[in-house]
Amino acid sequence: MAERLVDLRSDTVTKPTPAMRQAMYEAEVGADVYGEDPTVNRLEEETAALLGKEAGLFVTSGTQGNLVSILTHTEPGQEVVLEAESHIFYYEVAGAALIGGLQLRTLPGNQGAMNPAAVEASIRPTNIHYPSTGLIALENTHNRSGGAIIPEENVRAIAAIAAKYRVPLHLDGARLFNAAVALGKSAAELAAPFDSVSICLSKGLAAPVGSVIVGPRDWIERARKWRKRLGGGMRQAGVIAAAGLVALNTMVERLAEDHANAGRLAEGLGVIPGLTVVLPQTNMVLVEVEGARITGEELVQRLRGHGVLTGTIAPTKVRFVTHKDVTADDIIYTLKAVEKVMKGD
Repeated sequence: MAERLVDLRSDTVTKPTPAMRQAMYEAEVGADVYGEDPTVNRLEEETAALLGKEAGLFVTSGTQGNLVSILTHTEPGQEVVLEAESHIFYYEVAGAALIGGLQLRTLPGNQGAMNPAAVEASIRPTNIHYPSTGLIALENTHNRSGGAIIPEENVRAIAAIAAKYRVPLHLDGARLFNAAVALGKSAAELAAPFDSVSICLSKGLAAPVGSVIVGPRDWIERARKWRKRLGGGMRQAGVIAAAGLVALNTMVERLAEDHANAGRLAEGLGVIPGLTVVLPQTNMVLVEVEGARITGEELVQRLRGHGVLTGTIAPTKVRFVTHKDVTADDIIYTLKAVEKVMKGD
């Protein structure tokens, strides 16, 4: 038996705090589909204010939030421009294509950041042969790039292109608060260039479930109808929205602890022979094992035997994600476990 269990697979494995559980127990509730759940309404209003937008909509997940946003912005037969390794393209089971009748046009990125010139070149001119460009979508922080932050100048350049061609701009901001804390900026500053933003409450903020999308009030009302079409209309949802309010009000600034732990983990992994580490910008550490005597999946499986849970995102690439349930002592334990595995113990 391993000495302890350290779950570094994702920040989605976090457990709700005692304050969240208490808030859920005490939540004032009503019928949300009728707009009568006061706790849901408060969550939507507070999230919108925090992100500098007019209104918000509580949804079940980040994937649903992105899909509702995409469908609200577009019409069937249009094209969505996004980065080739974005979460929407990679992990959201072709929802935009299957449900929205949309074509996804992917562009290569540098740590998730698309070249603005390539984005502009991808905008379709009016032509009977082409779909029209219905949306541009960015992701910040960028999951598959190890929680990389999209540079603000890159966002501004792409936002200017979107405005020039009158194409809406959506942000998959599942981990936007990680970017804000790392940069010392407000979430509203980072959200400002976008027409719509989705944020997750259930990752580093540790709520048990839920995301919120924000944007103009009339756009949110159209999005509400899409949420209903997708089966996302909820009843006494204040029970779960209450945890989201606690997350927003108490868990944002503590993300800095996760970033610090990721930095300690990266520093320690970087001196272990056979590993190449991508230095983290937020709470994810990517480790390359190419050229070592072990594959990424073998490293994952052997670490499991030591009670350390991780995952691969490529045959030679392992991802470690820090979160509130991973302590500084857990980082030390993980480093010792990796060292043992790489020595063949």
